[in-house]
Amino acid sequence: MHTHLILLRGINVSGQKIIKMEDLRKLLTEAGFSNVQTYIQSGNVFVDTPESDPEKIEKQVTTLLMEKYAFQVPVVAVSENSLLRVFRHNPYLNEPDIPVKQLYVAFLATEPTAENSTRLEPEFVQPDTFQMATDRRALYLNYVNSAGNSKMTNNWIEGKLKVTATSRNWNTVSKLMALFEFRKNNTPKEIGTVVKK
Repeated sequence: MHTHLILLRGINVSGQKIIKMEDLRKLLTEAGFSNVQTYIQSGNVFVDTPESDPEKIEKQVTTLLMEKYAFQVPVVAVSENSLLRVFRHNPYLNEPDIPVKQLYVAFLATEPTAENSTRLEPEFVQPDTFQMATDRRALYLNYVNSAGNSKMTNNWIEGKLKVTATSRNWNTVSKLMALFEFRKNNTPKEIGTVVKK
């Protein structure tokens, strides 16, 4: 079995695309995923599955959500190893003058082409900055002022890279990494007491 973190974009925001976590866990469990657990309401879901290919998981979950709710939800599946690489190699953590609250990660559903990667223009988003992760499945983001007032939006990232993306702040990334580690060392029942929200 393979553990994946499924990230949903744009649900339960301002009364739009409402998905209850209890219903989401039930939907994924009935579809064959096991040990389904959710963390907060923004769409962070842990699953165990025989499938190892994140892109196949993304397509399956996207279809399930469309059939159930009749609206499109962008989905990004992240393997444990991929999340671990993202967590361990954030280049901004080596810069002491950058507060953690400025840091986000845009997780990418697929690896962008080299050509599309060059379309990301650092000058356009200044003073904010970004760096591509080594496995090219994530983009490290540094919002100098405010993510809400930045040109470095999710739409800008997707438009340049031509891939689905969804962002989480660094505190959430750190929590998700800790919960991944917790899953490895505890029973499903114990996991549920921690992350079933």
